[in-house]
Amino acid sequence: MDGTMAEEAAAEGSLWYHANSAFLQSVPYAFGGVLIWFVIAYFFNTLIIKASTGAKSLERKDGKRVYNLVENLCMSQGMKMPKINIIYDDSLNAFASGINERTYTVTLSQGIIEKLDDEELQAVIAHELSHIRNHDVRLLIVSIVFVGVFSMVAQIAFRSALSSGYSSRKSENKGGMIIVLLLAAVVAAIGYLLATLMRFAISRKREYLADAGSAEMTKNPRALASALRKISADPDIEAVTREDVAQLFIQHPGEQSAGFIGKLGGLFATHPPIEERIRILEQF
Repeated sequence: MDGTMAEEAAAEGSLWYHANSAFLQSVPYAFGGVLIWFVIAYFFNTLIIKASTGAKSLERKDGKRVYNLVENLCMSQGMKMPKINIIYDDSLNAFASGINERTYTVTLSQGIIEKLDDEELQAVIAHELSHIRNHDVRLLIVSIVFVGVFSMVAQIAFRSALSSGYSSRKSENKGGMIIVLLLAAVVAAIGYLLATLMRFAISRKREYLADAGSAEMTKNPRALASALRKISADPDIEAVTREDVAQLFIQHPGEQSAGFIGKLGGLFATHPPIEERIRILEQF
């Protein structure tokens, strides 16, 4: 009996040893992967975003009205003129991108340029300039990387557990492996969920702040409210399929989550309810 118990204890200890060993060996690779991911996101975000949205540079000769509105706002705020891009899509949407003065960009859809009047378009541009002034894209990149860290560590923990279970398959004692798997799953779920909720909460808060920034710049909050009404009727940009890119837009350019997740008070929404944004703007 004592011999059997000793063998079971040894098997259990071996299982935990393999799990911990596999996990610890993977940690340097995980942090290396996160570092590479951060460098790519930080230095190549402009190219990635441009490719993901189908945006093209808007030349002054093709967009004098837009350039005049952007220049007037930048002069009034003491801001450097950002680059201006256009998405050739009839839907109405816009976003700001860039992490420094060399890469700051305001991107507008063809639809939003053609379908908004000057006051509405000025208000939308002011909203995007507020994102630039508040360094929101830089904050978004950090939040996305933060979520990625939890996701990567969780995957390593899960694979380490599977590896330890495989290496100990000859053992009849599977209790330790099940515990490791359960712990990995719980930690992964909680960590990823909390990090994702934080990322979405940051995104929603920054949208409210940018709305307020637009109202402050233009002294015309109702113009942005009117623009948001028009945008909400047709915000879908066909080229945008990535959620991290969709998060940049003034209004989510695709279908938001529905069903059970959609009923959780908007916790998983990248943007606050547009009706609420309009209500706040009309009360300025």
